[in-house]
Amino acid sequence: MTTDRDRRLHSPDAEAIRPLESIIDAFADEHQAAWIAYRRERHCSPEASGEETETSHSVCERLKSLGIPAFIPDRGVGAVGDLLIGSATADTPAVALRADIDALRMADRKEVGYASVKDGLAHACGHDVHTTIVLGVAEVLTHLSQSDSAEMPRARIRFLFQAAEETCDGATWMVEDGMLSGVRSILGVHVEPNLLSGQIGLRYGIFTARVDEVFITVSGRGGHAARPHSTTDPIQAAAMLTSGLYQMLPRNTDVRDASVFTICRINGGHASNVIPDEVSIAGTLRTTDDTGREHLMQRIKDICQSIATVTGNMINVDFRHPLGSVVNSVHETSAFEVAARQVLGDMNVVLLDRPSMGGEDFAMYLDHCTGAQMRLGCAASQPWPHLHSPVFDIDESAIGFGVRVLARAALLLTMK
Repeated sequence: MTTDRDRRLHSPDAEAIRPLESIIDAFADEHQAAWIAYRRERHCSPEASGEETETSHSVCERLKSLGIPAFIPDRGVGAVGDLLIGSATADTPAVALRADIDALRMADRKEVGYASVKDGLAHACGHDVHTTIVLGVAEVLTHLSQSDSAEMPRARIRFLFQAAEETCDGATWMVEDGMLSGVRSILGVHVEPNLLSGQIGLRYGIFTARVDEVFITVSGRGGHAARPHSTTDPIQAAAMLTSGLYQMLPRNTDVRDASVFTICRINGGHASNVIPDEVSIAGTLRTTDDTGREHLMQRIKDICQSIATVTGNMINVDFRHPLGSVVNSVHETSAFEVAARQVLGDMNVVLLDRPSMGGEDFAMYLDHCTGAQMRLGCAASQPWPHLHSPVFDIDESAIGFGVRVLARAALLLTMK
């Protein structure tokens, strides 16, 4: 558990960037409308994970227009660029700022002029906002680097625009392709509809859940709908299994440890009068405790085996694509806290008392350097549509707040 003393020991000096604040804020005020326009441009042109070519080229060209050498990795998606400030060189340890750029495969049902023009694709998780904010920070820091302020630090800032966050592939690609080479700290931002625009949510330590995808196959003997007794009825077994997992798993874990198992897809059969031979089930297991995770994985296997025995079917369980928790380091989270209090005031900085049960491939970066994410309030009122909702949107004033906080936090970390 992070104590107040830990936070004080690791907290950067807020006064170090005080002379730069008025420049940051004036620039943000001047460019807020342009940032909102860019966000809307991206919002109406979403691209699926691994297919973000248009977004990648747009981001890359914007970085180049600022004088930042930028490129698209060989995979053809994503963009990377380094800004050198002061006497920094290519060997100066870098502070990385990460934005995810992909969209979800789902409908956009908002009635706004910037709704998605692509059927079955929507920026319902705020990645268009994250992209805009990190580009905004690139503009702010480029502007600062060109000023004659004696207070500018010696710094290398790496801008990472990552593809395929929703499929948990993009961070792996960035790491495998060497894009974290020379990076000592990394920061990320995620919109949060449970907080109002003008609020920031922070948490020291475990920030998101571990996520395991769970794939279950029920295989048996199908047949005629009029003669279920001559089959092993995989449909019935799948229904029993779904009910059993939902009833039994919560009774097999310490109630003080956060965990959630959710089934999101059940497929089986093609006709109304044919019992199928096979049914597939897919979902996720989310945990924040390693011991609890292992226990629940074993209980899922045990329950599947019990239902298989009772129904006469074969049930196979496969756990895939394990994703670790985002664990926010003290120093980077302290930089966010100092920056957020400067921009928004103490009353608008919310220290979150529990982790999100969502997953984030930002966790993969933290195997290679220290870092932290913040939650950016984006609601105009409460209640507000949640992430992955077909009507999710933001109060666009959040963009300017995000740029101001992230720019300050990045500068504070360069003075480590």
